[in-house]
Amino acid sequence: MSHLTTKTVAFAALLLFASATQAQQLGIGTMGQGTSGYSMGAAIARVLSDNGMDALVQPSAGTSAYLPLIDMGELDLGIANAIEVSDAVSGHGYFEGHALENIAPAARLYPFRVGVFVRDDSDMQTVADLAGHAVTYGFTSQATMNRVLDAILAAGGIGPSDIEQVMVPNIIRGAEAFVAGRADGAFFAAGSGKVTEVDASTGGVRFLPLPGDDEAEARLQEVVPQAYVETLEPREGLTGIDAPMPVMAYDYMLVVGAHVPDETVARIVTTLRDNKQALVDSFSAFRSMDPAAMHVDIGVPYHPGALSVLNDND
Repeated sequence: MSHLTTKTVAFAALLLFASATQAQQLGIGTMGQGTSGYSMGAAIARVLSDNGMDALVQPSAGTSAYLPLIDMGELDLGIANAIEVSDAVSGHGYFEGHALENIAPAARLYPFRVGVFVRDDSDMQTVADLAGHAVTYGFTSQATMNRVLDAILAAGGIGPSDIEQVMVPNIIRGAEAFVAGRADGAFFAAGSGKVTEVDASTGGVRFLPLPGDDEAEARLQEVVPQAYVETLEPREGLTGIDAPMPVMAYDYMLVVGAHVPDETVARIVTTLRDNKQALVDSFSAFRSMDPAAMHVDIGVPYHPGALSVLNDND
């Protein structure tokens, strides 16, 4: 073999090695730092990496930014709620006319609890009390958050026209508007690090409870059928939840691109299913994850690689 040929072969081998190395790193799309979505993604990345699958969280402004990247094959995985996943795959809601046909749910992670928080010294005690007050709204980079907030308001017996809408691109900016005094109430997920940060910088915050009756849940589900009312108990890390409280809940999902091989997806799902404690150690909210209930019907088909594992649980 000539010297030139040897160098060519060596260079080609180096390129193949570099490509293989890059291919082995899984990119996980999440919301920005301080959100539960980011913490979920970071926990998953750590557990996958600890089990031989190099994974890296890639935060962005919102799901409407990174779900298309998964669809295009530029990211491999993502964290999104069941509402967003169903809308994206089927081409409904925000995704009407541009369905993301190359993404699929891979696993249910755990129920996500959300609400509106106010300052501790606020006179507001119920969701209905938000009427006439400034509340974060808009969420242009988070496709379904307006609908989620609309459902909370509906459960409380009011609507978006009853509040003063403080338009923000995402929930992080909404929390910042709250801290700056531009909003009296802010929509966020219970258990998020950002809520604890806001609590510390404003002298304390608390979430407003939903009504606990069946009629309130029916109003909630008229807006978001995938949602339900769940009583959240106080515990460490749940800033703003100081007593048992009915809140809105819906499932968060691991999303995967169609370009990810079946065997890789099967390994990812198996690793997460079998390492709940490691996930909890990284992000305590994973204590609500049920490894035996990672397959729930959200109206769109799961990735075949995920089904090869999850069907064993059914």
